[in-house]
Amino acid sequence: MVEVRTFLGDCLNVLGEMDSESADLIYADPPFFTQKSHSLSTRDGGEWFSFDDTWDSDSQYANFIYRRIQLARDVLKNSGSLFFHCDRSASHISRLVLDRIFGSECFQSEIIWSFRRWSNSKKGLLPAHQTIFFYSKTSEFKFNTLYQEYSPSTNIDQIMQKRARDSRNKSVYMRNEKGEVIGNGNKKGVPLSDIWDIPFLNPKAKERVGFPTQKPVLLMKQIIELTTDEGDWVVDPFCGSGTTLVAAKSLNRNSIGIDVSDDAIKITQNRLENLVITKSSLLQKGRDSYNQHSREAAIHLSGIQYTPVHRNKGIDCLLKEDMDGLPVFVRVQRGHESIGQAASALRRAVVGKGDCRLVVIATHPDLIEYDELPDISVIPSTRFSLIHWMNNHKM
Repeated sequence: MVEVRTFLGDCLNVLGEMDSESADLIYADPPFFTQKSHSLSTRDGGEWFSFDDTWDSDSQYANFIYRRIQLARDVLKNSGSLFFHCDRSASHISRLVLDRIFGSECFQSEIIWSFRRWSNSKKGLLPAHQTIFFYSKTSEFKFNTLYQEYSPSTNIDQIMQKRARDSRNKSVYMRNEKGEVIGNGNKKGVPLSDIWDIPFLNPKAKERVGFPTQKPVLLMKQIIELTTDEGDWVVDPFCGSGTTLVAAKSLNRNSIGIDVSDDAIKITQNRLENLVITKSSLLQKGRDSYNQHSREAAIHLSGIQYTPVHRNKGIDCLLKEDMDGLPVFVRVQRGHESIGQAASALRRAVVGKGDCRLVVIATHPDLIEYDELPDISVIPSTRFSLIHWMNNHKM
């Protein structure tokens, strides 16, 4: 039977009362030193959740982290690990503090959680990753190798054959006494790297509860699977909305969550009663499955600067350059449809997108007159123009 415990209060006090060497994994997701107050509401707007992340100085924040992570290390078993989540705001401070507590020799990985985000108007590069520092308490830490799919560019020989080091310490294919290449047996994939491409939690995801900085359960499951086994204890000193505990329970791990916010503890307890874990279609299907730009359309758009529009039945692309300050949406006429049908499909697709210019590229002749489409520009494709020219010049 999986055991889950939640504690309302400062983890400085709760960790100090826990038994030493009792936890197999500690995941710490403290305030990020953003110097901002964060707030967010539930999807229905019925509740607001907020927390303050402002500090007087770097040293005040460093002291806050040091005192709590020092206690967290004492709680860890010798085979245990700590994962510390941060971003660019204080990753430099956190790394120094963690090295001081664990020792640089126990630093295992700097994990980059990479994700796609919506754009913003801020000048500069769009932040699209966060950092998770992975430390072990000792060199005898528990670790379960996870595998990911081979890169599409991987040579089949690299997958099928074992590797070894020759006398010059060069990587070569392993061979038996007869000089035959030795097969690699079961093809598990490539060991997980320190770059984790896990989608950011969609605003409409069922597991989203409206709590600021909520992380996806899929991210937490990967951390838990890496360094724990069923029945192990997972501790989250800043549990927030309880994602770590939800992931732990789903994987048959025991867990402890601590937070100073009464709202956070209540949300956590509610989520534990009804586990909701959003599946990622992106991870299941792969990014290439979303590249559904029509090849037929691409042929007629060759040489044009445009942004392909995927997963849309009426729009093929958005031109890179606006026309009279308005975006330009384009649809290429398909072989099975008239120009009028192509125009109708484009009209339906742009509903709700505001003022814009519409263009249909005609790929074959039909009886419709262009002046019947006052709201849409019809441009003949090269193929259309050639057929029209040939028909007009037949003997």
